[in-house]
Amino acid sequence: MAYESLIWKTTEQKRLLHTPVFDVYSQHESAANGLEGDYVGIHAPDWVVVMAVHDGNFVLVRQWRHGEDRITLEFPGGVADEGEDPVRTALRELEEETGYRAGKITCLGRVSANPALFKNHFSVFLAEELVQTGCQHLDADELLKYEELPVEEVIRRFGDGELTHAYMGTALAFYFRYKRFLSHPVCPGQLYG
Repeated sequence: MAYESLIWKTTEQKRLLHTPVFDVYSQHESAANGLEGDYVGIHAPDWVVVMAVHDGNFVLVRQWRHGEDRITLEFPGGVADEGEDPVRTALRELEEETGYRAGKITCLGRVSANPALFKNHFSVFLAEELVQTGCQHLDADELLKYEELPVEEVIRRFGDGELTHAYMGTALAFYFRYKRFLSHPVCPGQLYG
């Protein structure tokens, strides 16, 4: 099978919307067989998810999510600054949101946020050997509380109530793979120790 016949090329691109967190583009594209069409691409920075483990518990953050108009409970994480290494983003976001510093951080995987629309990726990190500094460094518009729940409880409750953020499912899949197969970090071309 010739996979080259599946490739579309962007021939024209126009920004439709600029926001503080992403840009929406209209893309005119053509396929190898002559098909053409207009599609949407969302440009956003990469982000990280941090699965911090402390004394058999996951460290989670409880915060308001504007898209859902409700409070969720999820793993800490956030957006990478331009040019920032993902491991640095993970360490920074963990400390900013929870006050914990990680003595050990492992990249469990990297995936596309949603390849149908988004052009960014997110990386999942496991943070261990945590030390509590007692000080969060939240952004001006960031209102959140952190708490700990047993790992087993988070796994059991995922998908119910307030533990519904889809990236948690991806993070948990990477966590299961890592724990079951005791594999090494799997971020393509990147090893974090």
